[in-house]
Amino acid sequence: GNRLFTKVLNKGDVFVFPIGLIHFQLNVGYGNAVAIAGLSSQNPGTITIANALFKSDPPISPEVLTKAFQVDKSTIDYLQKQSWYDNN
Repeated sequence: GNRLFTKVLNKGDVFVFPIGLIHFQLNVGYGNAVAIAGLSSQNPGTITIANALFKSDPPISPEVLTKAFQVDKSTIDYLQKQSWYDNN
């Protein structure tokens, strides 16, 4: 559990997120990006968000987390060092 999948997509590429996987998108390019999403079920599954975000393997870039949560890097470093409850 808590595995980080990363993929840079180019025009026309597709990425499938497994059921219950927390996900985010970050436009690393210089132009606008378009995303189209479809869901296979109304049941998203169950995850512990703290584990998925702060204990992923490999770790999510602190740059992404500081931007997402609008906090400084020291806060993200602190959160990534915590022992989060594992519900697996």
